Amino acid sequence: MLFSFTVCGDKNESIRIEGERHELPSLRGYDILSVISDSGITRYRVTAAEMLVYDKAPDPYWFFPKGIYLERFDENYNIDANLVADTAKHFEQRAVWQLNGNVKIVNMEGEIFETDELFWDQREERVYTEQSMKITQPSRIIFGDGFESNQTMTKYEIKQPRGVFQMGD
Repeated sequence: MLFSFTVCGDKNESIRIEGERHELPSLRGYDILSVISDSGITRYRVTAAEMLVYDKAPDPYWFFPKGIYLERFDENYNIDANLVADTAKHFEQRAVWQLNGNVKIVNMEGEIFETDELFWDQREERVYTEQSMKITQPSRIIFGDGFESNQTMTKYEIKQPRGVFQMGD
């Protein structure tokens, strides 16, 4: 597909954009800040340096090439959980998020989850990865190769677990 734009002004200039329509973003945004509320109460704040929307792709998605940061607020507007990743994709039709690169989540209990790739299926309310996962808790550090959890990261299963544990008396 070929697009041609004419710019108004003293000179007529044309810009040629070559490529398939599904390979080009239909929207590009910078310095994104989005606040998400529930019943009039602010619950989340999402920030990103850049967002690209590919709504003509076979599997439409939003892409955050420079990373994403999310904060969850309690009823007193204190941050009680957060998430950061180097890049992120949100597949609209499937309601699935794919987070890549230095993914770090701190849940409401203060546990820290770190991996290189993580998926969040919003419809199934499930978070998972087949990559290695590190979970830091107050009394131990757990490693595993594969992970599955509810979306609040409070009930989870670690596949092939190993770690450093304190031994009781």
